Amino acid sequence: MALGGYANRVAHVDLTAGTVEYRGIPEDWARKYVGARGLGVRYMLENGPQVDPLSPDNLLCFMNGPLTGTEANMSGRMAIVTKSPLTGTVTDSHHGGWSAARLRWAGFDGLLVKGKASGPVYLYVHDGVVEILDASDVWGKGVHDTVKFFRDRYGEKDLSVIAIGPAGENLVRFACWVNENDRASGRGGTGCVGGSKLLKAVVIKAAKKMPKAANLEAWKPAHKRALETIMDERNITSPRKGGLSVYGTNVLMNITSAMGALPTRNSTVTSFGPSAEKISGEYVKEHILVNDPTCHACPVACKKEVEIKEGPWKGLRMESVEYEPAWSLGANCGNDDINTVAKLIDLCNDYGMDAIETGHPISIYMEATERGYTNGDGGIAWGDTMAMVELARKIAFREGIGNVMADGADATARYFGHPELAMTVKGQGVPAYDPRGLKGMGIAYATSNRGACHLRAYTPAAELGVMPFGSLKVDPLAWKGKGELVKIFQDIHAFSDSLDLCKFSAFAEGAEEYAAQYAAIVGVECTPEDVLRIGERIYNLERYYNNLAGFREGSDYLPARFTQEPSTMPGSQGHVCELDEMLAEYYAARGWVNGVVPESKLRELGIID
Repeated sequence: MALGGYANRVAHVDLTAGTVEYRGIPEDWARKYVGARGLGVRYMLENGPQVDPLSPDNLLCFMNGPLTGTEANMSGRMAIVTKSPLTGTVTDSHHGGWSAARLRWAGFDGLLVKGKASGPVYLYVHDGVVEILDASDVWGKGVHDTVKFFRDRYGEKDLSVIAIGPAGENLVRFACWVNENDRASGRGGTGCVGGSKLLKAVVIKAAKKMPKAANLEAWKPAHKRALETIMDERNITSPRKGGLSVYGTNVLMNITSAMGALPTRNSTVTSFGPSAEKISGEYVKEHILVNDPTCHACPVACKKEVEIKEGPWKGLRMESVEYEPAWSLGANCGNDDINTVAKLIDLCNDYGMDAIETGHPISIYMEATERGYTNGDGGIAWGDTMAMVELARKIAFREGIGNVMADGADATARYFGHPELAMTVKGQGVPAYDPRGLKGMGIAYATSNRGACHLRAYTPAAELGVMPFGSLKVDPLAWKGKGELVKIFQDIHAFSDSLDLCKFSAFAEGAEEYAAQYAAIVGVECTPEDVLRIGERIYNLERYYNNLAGFREGSDYLPARFTQEPSTMPGSQGHVCELDEMLAEYYAARGWVNGVVPESKLRELGIID
């Protein structure tokens, strides 16, 4: 392949046969879909959208982009792409840390894993080679002990360990892969797919060997401009000064609660009131923060390492109390004890399950208890911290009621006879933004190709006014224009996820910075218009996959609570989410027919001939 930025080496691993083949990347695929998310979905389409997510035939892709492991700031991201056992859609979930860079330094753009091993295995990646090795010694262990085991075996230097925990082994449908103890590819059940294949870990050993740009003359100004935007004190990314750097992602807790946009107690209300402060980034910084680690090539350092100083979890040191998990296991469950929030997040990391999703079946159980829907099948009060910790364990090991909850929010709500209690889209629980107070998130949730998600189109960047240099601010309570806005966000994020750059880069950088860096590294011409066009192609590719998998007309929706039950809290009081109006605007902008990509659009974008 003539393009720069790629190792042009993908390992095709067949666990059933116990074989590994090494192949290049088709250049037309690289040009059309870039890498990471986009290229992973293209491999998934070739594998077939009708595959059972938990069958050996499902494909599990660990994918890098052309910027991964380079000097590009915030380029330490890896996409894990597969067909989700939680939603049945194609899904990609990204993690930070150092494993993505090390995979590239080891000589790979990706690992494509298929089949099922005869016993527990792990992949050992080093020096352009992938070995399939026995993992019997770590099967049954949590992520933390698994990481320690491989560090003892291979040494801590230049090593990354991506692992599943008991949740993945027990096929919890929202189990995830966890990198280096606490960086999770959290959403969509990617770890459940790993467990179904008896794949325990991917262990990568590689010293730093940064790829060089194909066009060094163009790279220097492109890199300089991108770094200057990240460092600019007007941006939330500014190191040690911007809110994201100072408080981490949890800088949003007080803000969203005050504006009536924080889904609380299973979204029955839209604010956690004074309790929001007790689980906020500001509170964390003042009371339990001990360190600010960072990922490969990132000056922002949004990760917040904490240590619990009192109570039953005293001495726990973990990373990190992120906004969405703190919301899901905090406000969403009526829990304002920051120590227990940290403990629960750490348990999710160790068990290897999505901390956002875990709070959903728990909060449903809480609401069912309050409403008398449990039919004598136990119960749990809002904010019962000790019971929450025990429920997390039961979910991971599929014990008792945890066996029901392990299949997700929809299954839990159905079990109690009230499916309307599930705050999900396509089976995946909503994140920490209530669409009655942030209308853009409503249409973003509904049209996300991987189920309810804030990262497909992060409209709060505009609705909260944290776009680069304050370049765009829109009314969070207005619906008009949000369909078109979401399309733009979806397209640009699809491109950056394929580079693969951290989503927080979009708080500073835009299409111009992305285009310049991509063009210099790969050695091609690329304009901001090309960025949006490629992103549009990737988003339509995902939708095409889902259409073929059975997601047709009417698959874009929201829970009725958001569209029919007005907010009662200040900031959004009286508001519902006007989804139908936004959907009409969105489909017109996309050129879709009620959620289905027409053949003409697929041909226009070059997805089909």
